[in-house]
Amino acid sequence: MADERADSEDPAILKLRPRDFNEYVGQQNLMHSLKIAVTAAVNRGEPVDHVLFHGPPGLGKTTLAHIIAREMNVRLEHTSGPALERPADMVGLLSNLESGAVLFIDEIHRLSSAVEEYLYSAMEDYRVDFVTGAGAYAKTLSFPLQPFTLVGATTRAGLLSSPLRDRFGMVYHMEYYSDDELTSVVRRSAGILGVEADEEGSAEIARRSRGTPRVANRLLRRVRDFAQVEGDGRLNQEIAEAALNMEGVDAMGLDRLDRLYLTTLAHQYRGGPAGIAAIAATVNEETQTLEDVVEPFLLKLGFIIRTPGGRRVTAEGSVHAGVLPERGGSAQGTLI
Repeated sequence: MADERADSEDPAILKLRPRDFNEYVGQQNLMHSLKIAVTAAVNRGEPVDHVLFHGPPGLGKTTLAHIIAREMNVRLEHTSGPALERPADMVGLLSNLESGAVLFIDEIHRLSSAVEEYLYSAMEDYRVDFVTGAGAYAKTLSFPLQPFTLVGATTRAGLLSSPLRDRFGMVYHMEYYSDDELTSVVRRSAGILGVEADEEGSAEIARRSRGTPRVANRLLRRVRDFAQVEGDGRLNQEIAEAALNMEGVDAMGLDRLDRLYLTTLAHQYRGGPAGIAAIAATVNEETQTLEDVVEPFLLKLGFIIRTPGGRRVTAEGSVHAGVLPERGGSAQGTLI
């Protein structure tokens, strides 16, 4: 069965993670295609084709890797791109895989080119090639591998090399969740945690969860704590609003860092354009954090846009930041 011992996430996350296709909520088009592929592979007694999931963090890429392994009734080996520093790391991992195993590589775009090259023959022919000796004495030795399935996850698909991306038989983009889907996620998680949550309270958490199940589950745990200490333990809309306001999550789902980014761009940079490095230095945050965590949600809301000259605030983002747009700047996406 899938091995969860290698997972470094909070045990509370593991407890809430869906265990099979029937428990998984959202990503309907992706799930329909993936179910067919996994069912067909099981019926043939073969490993499922290699799978790449890409999209913003927290949408269920790791969860789907666990589900694939469990549905295939095989072991899951979990690692990440930065952990595989040398070719020997990759070769050792591949050579120890059981037949049919699922190898999950998170942040696969961060594999070095030297390590990545060993994946090419492994993915296509289930072998790794070594070169021994030098000059006239150089020899290539092939080491056979057990058939396996590689599941890759990345938040930055554009950084994957073409040779690696082309070797995945299935490539899926993970979409943000709707409020209704997140409400279902919250209700399910509340049941697992033993929290009495009504529809309005669950929907309030869902609306502030940035379209992301991981955020929804994190906020649910904070609201649960608040309800136990400040209320009677039951989760309703009033309790959810009070708890999330205290946590600094506003009605649109923006947290303190989101609002700091938005107000910095709107006030200090007068709506932009401004480079991401300059914004990162101003808010004292890593550039990659802003690009991978903050900007995707602000772009989804239409509060900012990316231009060749830098980031700019839209009229809607300006209003949310407390800066009135210029006349004529009230249409969706209009720049200040």
